[in-house]
Parts: sequence; structure tokens; C-alpha cells
Amino acid sequence: LTARVAVNRLWEIAFGRGLSTSTADFGSQGAWPSHPELLDWLAVHFMERGWNVKEMMKLIVMTRTYRQSSHTTEQMMQMDPVNEWLARGPRFRLNAEMIRDQALAVSGLLVDRLGGPSVKIYQPGDLWRAVSHYGSTPATAQTFVQDHGEKLYRRSLYTYWKRTLPPTNLATFDAPNREVCTVGRTTTNTPLQALVLLNDPQFVEAARQFAVRILAEGGNDDKSRLQYGYRAVTARQAKPEELATLESYLAREVQKFSGYPDLSRQYLSIGESPLDSRFPLETQAAWTATTQLLLNLSETITRH
Repeated sequence: LTARVAVNRLWEIAFGRGLSTSTADFGSQGAWPSHPELLDWLAVHFMERGWNVKEMMKLIVMTRTYRQSSHTTEQMMQMDPVNEWLARGPRFRLNAEMIRDQALAVSGLLVDRLGGPSVKIYQPGDLWRAVSHYGSTPATAQTFVQDHGEKLYRRSLYTYWKRTLPPTNLATFDAPNREVCTVGRTTTNTPLQALVLLNDPQFVEAARQFAVRILAEGGNDDKSRLQYGYRAVTARQAKPEELATLESYLAREVQKFSGYPDLSRQYLSIGESPLDSRFPLETQAAWTATTQLLLNLSETITRH
């Protein structure tokens, strides 16, 4: 039973839904698995391999079922709208921590060192005062004190989490508070999520560093650089019409920032990482606006 519950949870991480949809309930009231023999085989394999989570996840994501396209037909959608029978690849929005870590990773800011204490990332205002009692411990503190340096770029796993108030940029993407145990998360689609990706200091700073990475590594012309950036966030080449849209957008941003170094500097000053001196401020600003668009694509934050 323990192995079945564990592999069902791992399957849900990979496919967006478990073989049994009642991930938190494998009792008599739980949902019968869609593929019970597969669930049994995975559970036995998991135990025989020493409960190796990494090996099990590798096994799942290398299957032909997982690697098939998420594209579907109208007929298939009518027959199996939730993909219970796995006729197509999974498609679902990434969870909050993955979205933040992905932005940091493609920008080159992510600190991937393992272990260490929790860190306090960018957070707006003094929100703790509204949810905290007076106290002298970190758990009861009323004032949020942000960390600096590399602590701002550690994996979301290490983010300091006040029980009644998750980090706001993660809460917007459905990260729950920690007042109760939550096995599964709801998935919403709201305008606030786009506002976070376009305005939160963490994502604006990541876009700036991503722009510098593209300028440094993406080639010598705009088309090559746009292809480089698009592939970094979507894992595929941009189609001709997509590339044309990006070129048009970049040209508009170049025109907007050209001749306005003060405006460019103000825009690029968001975030604590230092400015890069290798490229003109106006160029960096135009490309930062473009990389913000790339980080805000539905395909960027969705597992296809």
C-alpha cells in the first residue's frame, strides 16, 4: 500500500493526475485506479529497486506514454477529456516553485547548491504585520527582513515560509498556506499570474539576466538570438510566424528605449544583481522587455 501511494504520487507529478485521482485517499472511499495492473507493477518495481525515487521518476519520464505529444483531436477530447486513458502526452501548468526556479535557471541566476538554511526572497510591503502576533522568534516576527546576495536566487525549496502567509509570488500560482496538510493543489488561471511574471522583481531581474545571457551566447544577429532565447524557455525552435512576431516586438522595444539611457537604467535597476557593462543600457532594456515576454508565454509555464 505504501509503495502504491508513493508511485501514484510520482505519477501525478509527471502526468498532472495520478493513476488513482484520489491521491490522498487509497482507502475504501478512494477512486479506483484507471490502470490497476500498471500501478501494481510500478509499486513492486519501486520496492525491488530500493525505493529509489530518482530511478522511478526517470523510468516514468522515459516511457513512450510520457514522451508522446500533448496535441489531440476534437474526437479524442470528447472521448477522453481528462486523458484518463493516456492516449496523449500530459499538458498542465507548472507549479509555483517550478515556475520561479525555471526563470532563475534560464537566466543563470539560480544557485543550485544543496542544503542550508531557509532564505527570505523578494516580497512586497510589510505583509507579516497583518498575520503575526507580537513575538521574538522568526515564526512570530511581525517584520519581514529580506535577504540579499545569492540567498535571493536559491531554489524555491529553501524559501522561508510563514505558515499563514506563503511568499506572494508563489501563492499567486496556487502554492497553499501551511495551516493544514495539502496533498494536491488546485490549478487556477488568473490575470494576477501574468502580472507577477511581468512585474515581480524576481522575474524582472531574471529577465534582465536572461537578456544578457542571450546577448552573450545567442549569436551575432537578432534572429539567432531570438531563436536561442525561445528554445531556452520552450525547448523547441520558434516557428517562422512566431519568430516574426518576436522580431517585430524587439524592434518596437529598441525604438522605445533608444536614446533614453536614464529610462533604461531605471528599468534595469530592478533586482539586486549588478548591471552588466558589456552591452549598452538601451540594448539590454529592449532585450529585457523581450525576455519578459518569453518568460510569460503560456508554453513557458506549461508542461506540454
